[in-house]
Amino acid sequence: MNTNTAPVEFLSGIRIVDFTQFEAGPSCTEALAWLGADVVKIENPKLGDPGRRRRPGAPDEDPWYFYIFNANKKSMTVNLKSPRGLALVKDLLRKADVCVENFAPGTIERLGLGYEDVKVLNPGIIYCQVKGFGEGSPFETNLAFDMIAQACGGTMSVTGEAGRQPVKPGISVGDTGTGMLMAITILGALYQRRETGQGRRLQVAMQDAMLHYMRTNFSTQRRTGNAVGRAGGKVPGITNAPSGLYPCKPGGSNDWVYVMTSRGNPEHWTRLMTLLGHEELINDPRYATPADRVKNEVEVDAIITDWTLRHTKYEAMNLVGSVGVPAGAVLDTMELQNDQSFVKRGIMQTIEHPKLGTYKMPTWPVRIDGKPPLLKRAPELGEHTGSVLVNWLGMTEADVEKLRAEGAL
Repeated sequence: MNTNTAPVEFLSGIRIVDFTQFEAGPSCTEALAWLGADVVKIENPKLGDPGRRRRPGAPDEDPWYFYIFNANKKSMTVNLKSPRGLALVKDLLRKADVCVENFAPGTIERLGLGYEDVKVLNPGIIYCQVKGFGEGSPFETNLAFDMIAQACGGTMSVTGEAGRQPVKPGISVGDTGTGMLMAITILGALYQRRETGQGRRLQVAMQDAMLHYMRTNFSTQRRTGNAVGRAGGKVPGITNAPSGLYPCKPGGSNDWVYVMTSRGNPEHWTRLMTLLGHEELINDPRYATPADRVKNEVEVDAIITDWTLRHTKYEAMNLVGSVGVPAGAVLDTMELQNDQSFVKRGIMQTIEHPKLGTYKMPTWPVRIDGKPPLLKRAPELGEHTGSVLVNWLGMTEADVEKLRAEGAL
């Protein structure tokens, strides 16, 4: 075992039946698995979670997407169209603490596993649903993925250059961001149930979740009275300069550094100009106040750019940061993966896979007593079917083989 990681048992003994697929739901249940819950992913016997991207009779051409969002879980294959298979899942739900699903609207209900059905089986269950749009929305029955949620939830409207078309943020905040909100709510529901025994129905819509991540923008709109627009590398509504992305040598596509001076700390301007060797500009009336610097922002940005172009992004970040001014180099995915500091701290971990060798992925970023949770590889399709039935339902190996022969698994 790595000395910089440790198993986490916060949710030890919590059993979760996981009907999720792709990313929004799996992100939620994966977080709970990292915290020690026993998460059993229910999958179609032939193809499993569509996130596996399997094709009938062909090898999986892109397993990494599935592995990234399903670490530390178990996989059980069940034929939900088989009466015996459906009955098995209901038996699991009777013993579960949490059920999470993110099928297309109406699918889980047609299977006979909707909230009203499951509540009869297990009144104390925390029943959770992740959908694209909320109940009562005019788009309630529409399908959604990350980019649909971001379009309808506002994040695209504030991303991109002023005067140009909206841009989809490069991160999947619509999917993973929604999953994190549900995971936090599940923890709250479990905490209360410990005292009351009360089950809950939890529902989150991806569009609704995006509003949570737009709160700064809504505060800006309240102050200005206008819809918040796009500002490129600037932060919409922030009235200070310099603030933004500045190019660095040698001029590659990600050779940029973000420098941010806060309107709440007037010393940032003084510190930055001293570093740049422009002490004469500290009290220059053209730049004396944040409002003055915003008014002359083109000149201010030119002064910063002249300096950053003489440094690499790492040099610029270190030098600016060392004088107490916030700065961050633009790092790409390869630079982050190869940064050994993440490995040393256990934030990025290497997984051993019996078929595909090794791969590296990030874990839950919260360090617990100095160490982040230990990652375990995502399951192969149906890998834990037998062990789940034995451990959850008390079946024998012979029982499991009989179910396989009947086509229930």
